[in-house]
Amino acid sequence: MYLHYGIYLVGSEALHLDQLAAAILKENKSFEVNVHLAKRLPLPAENEQTRPRIDLIVFLMDLRSQHSVETVKASLPYVDVNFFLGKVCFLAVGGKAVKHQSVEMYTLKQLADSYSSPLISAELESPDRRCVTARRLLQLLKVAAGLVPGVSALALSSLIRP
Repeated sequence: MYLHYGIYLVGSEALHLDQLAAAILKENKSFEVNVHLAKRLPLPAENEQTRPRIDLIVFLMDLRSQHSVETVKASLPYVDVNFFLGKVCFLAVGGKAVKHQSVEMYTLKQLADSYSSPLISAELESPDRRCVTARRLLQLLKVAAGLVPGVSALALSSLIRP
């Protein structure tokens, strides 16, 4: 029997969101995952009563784009405060191209810390790297959804320290 769990990928970088969503769906898992993409929050009010459950929100920010960071910052006030108790993480991409960065990783770390949420650094350029990131997000989803016995979603930050 498959159980359905929802992950929202939020960010202005559509290509990264699409590629990451495809990688998540391609992974072998023992539960059904509904992946939803949003450029920003809040989500539209229509169909709110039929909206699927949200177990994890991943905010994707590209270090090469100040706009992607600003989009995430503008979305954060629309997240219920209870989600910051283990159901939100930040994903920083584009860190390999240091000379093309317009945002410092330290800035993103401060943002994640201010919301008591983990920050994951990832590269999505290659299919192998996307698979690794997808697996990592699925592990976070399992914890956030309560599928890992004895592990609280409140411990997410300590579980993903480098």
